[in-house]
Amino acid sequence: MVKINAKALSIWFTSICALKEVNLEIYANEILTVIGPANSGKTTFLRMLNRLNELENDFKMQGKVELDGLDINTLDAQDLRKRIGMVFALPLPLPLSIAENVAYGARMHGVKDKKKLQEITEAALKKAYLWEEVKDRLDVSAFKLSGGQQQRLCIARTLAVEPEVILFDEPCSGLDPISTAKVEEAMLKLKKDYTLILVTNNVKQAARVGERTAFFLGGELIEIDKTDKIFTAPADERTDGYVRGKFG
Repeated sequence: MVKINAKALSIWFTSICALKEVNLEIYANEILTVIGPANSGKTTFLRMLNRLNELENDFKMQGKVELDGLDINTLDAQDLRKRIGMVFALPLPLPLSIAENVAYGARMHGVKDKKKLQEITEAALKKAYLWEEVKDRLDVSAFKLSGGQQQRLCIARTLAVEPEVILFDEPCSGLDPISTAKVEEAMLKLKKDYTLILVTNNVKQAARVGERTAFFLGGELIEIDKTDKIFTAPADERTDGYVRGKFG
């Protein structure tokens, strides 16, 4: 089932074209990895899916993006960002306790019952594979956590508002290999209940976790296919050059 559908999507910032006529279907409960060199349009595409680009004054677009068949520009932006959550490259915990960080979004969306908030917090931390590491210190400042733990805390905070889609923009760029492995493990388990889209500059990470991989170059979607095919027998020589490390 198609969860997100980009149709002839083009994006400009002032006179600079960041995306050119992108057509891309993203399926429910898959992990789609998005690769490409710097300035290829990967993050612009990702930010378009929950309308973050429109926060820039010089943004304009053509085409459309649909969520479950509905044009996302017809939806309330805050409601859309609840349905499509985002985890950024650098973990951004709030200056609150671990528990309050996770419960923050649910509280902002109207959940007031203390017991319900506790249940939401525990469930989200378990899904982010952080519960066992923090369950005895939920009242400690989130800044006391390691970088990898902070990133999984941000994943838990996103999960607490019950999204349908989770966008990951280079979530492991500043993490050590052990922390990266834990985040990847969480992603692989989460796809059972969510649609995941991962932008990464790490082609080995894309090969490890992606079911399908999209290759962007110069604002264009060059190729999308099953990940093993992208990395072993891509249809386009530019894709082959990138995954082999010849440029980028």
